[in-house]
Amino acid sequence: MAEWWRGAVVYQIYPRSFQDSNGDGVGDLAGITARLEHVAQLGADAIWLSPVFRSPMADMGYDVSDYCDIDPLFGTLADFDALVARAHALGLKVILDQVLSHSSDAHPWFADSRVRGDKADWYVWADAKPDGSPPNNWISVFGGSAWEWDAGRRQYYLHNFLARQPDLNLHNPEVQAAVEDVLRFWLARGVDGFRLDTVNYYLHDPALRDNPPAPLAPDGLPPSNTYDMQDHRFDKSRPENLALLRRLRAVCDSFPGTCLLGEVGEVEGRALPIMAEYTRPGRLHMAYSFDLLGDSYTPAHFRAVIEGFFAAAPDGWPYWSFSNHDVMRPVSRWAAYGASPAALARQALALLASLPGTIGLYQGEEFGLPETELDYDELTDPVGLRFWPEIKGRDGCRAPMVWNAGAGAGFSTARPWLPIKPPQAALNLAAQAATPDSVWHHARAMLTLRRASLPLRIGTVRFLDLPAPLLGMVRSYGDTEISSVFNLSASDVPLLQAPRGKMSALSEGVERRDQALVLAANSFAWFNFDLS
Repeated sequence: MAEWWRGAVVYQIYPRSFQDSNGDGVGDLAGITARLEHVAQLGADAIWLSPVFRSPMADMGYDVSDYCDIDPLFGTLADFDALVARAHALGLKVILDQVLSHSSDAHPWFADSRVRGDKADWYVWADAKPDGSPPNNWISVFGGSAWEWDAGRRQYYLHNFLARQPDLNLHNPEVQAAVEDVLRFWLARGVDGFRLDTVNYYLHDPALRDNPPAPLAPDGLPPSNTYDMQDHRFDKSRPENLALLRRLRAVCDSFPGTCLLGEVGEVEGRALPIMAEYTRPGRLHMAYSFDLLGDSYTPAHFRAVIEGFFAAAPDGWPYWSFSNHDVMRPVSRWAAYGASPAALARQALALLASLPGTIGLYQGEEFGLPETELDYDELTDPVGLRFWPEIKGRDGCRAPMVWNAGAGAGFSTARPWLPIKPPQAALNLAAQAATPDSVWHHARAMLTLRRASLPLRIGTVRFLDLPAPLLGMVRSYGDTEISSVFNLSASDVPLLQAPRGKMSALSEGVERRDQALVLAANSFAWFNFDLS
């Protein structure tokens, strides 16, 4: 199927934390290969593999020093080829995380650029102002100026993230050709697509104009991170990006059946139009934003985001997820909306399975894992290390998988690179597999439901006008309609007018009282659909 990605379930693997095969406390490619059957049995269609390239690991692999080799921490190219072969044998596609907006400062390209060699213009360099200050006011996502002075070259270089992650100058046709060659290298090895990291950061304003200030927060206080004090009008999301996306799409189109998924890092309200623009014909196949990865778990929010995307891009294709390696795990993030973590996890999985577009599941979400609470001295993430305790960083969602009740939770025979705490260890796969009503069994049921239903995978969506906290939608494909209603709260709520049709046995927490249906906390009801 050429467009296998439409309506697919993509399972994200964070390699450091999935499975350690050699006893060094860090997950690796051989470990992932050994656990791929878990992903296939869950009902996923593809895996998204976070970066495994050579890297000094200043940002856990998102600082690449060699785009065409595997870091020894994870294994070898032969290990990667074996992983792809095993995934394909299990019916799983492989999407590889590509970090093209910036490299590591240890990359040979940067070493050549900083001495004004053949690649002098491969990175974004600019002169200091007469007083020695940076060229403009741009701020790094990780705090502080986005410019770093290089004493040898006597210029500043741009880094939207860490100073050790210099931005590639993707205005340069030679750099564009080089990153296209990177894509071809991995496509030739059998990769089925790419998740493009920070895709809206690729190109900057060549005039280096200052960003204007962002509006003040309602409380009048500045944010914890100075990055959020600017309206990032000139350092990202530039219109010049579109031509580059078309070039990258052309590379994928030369390998039929492959796809491009773009991460759009923008504030709420601005991301959806960019997603829409980026997924028009000839650009990305699909894109995602952080709109459903935030704190809001309300019917109005879900409806506004999903309707907003399709209003802007009727022919576009979105990718929705509730969790990934950058955000707090959903059962912790949305705890105020849940009667219990397990109830919230079950409902979130059912809701995710019902959304139009392609959906993503982050490792451990199928167990209902909560965020891991870490002490400062246990952190590895530069975000947490810099902004603690107001911003605790991303380590809490990156702690290792829990496979069994043994030492190291079946992840490793050594001390794991991040600690496994008791709340997570108690939710291990072996325990859940032995419990018929566990979150893991429920996750498999929800993904089976989605796979069995054309309306859920590729159908249209129409929202029902229901009072909060009820969220209702109708998914349609041809003459088939499936309705669903979710109570997004920790209290019982009556459903005074149920959708037409028979309520499915897949529904949970729904009772008929007098003339109404009552949805218990975090319950959901399906109508006109049953796997039997």
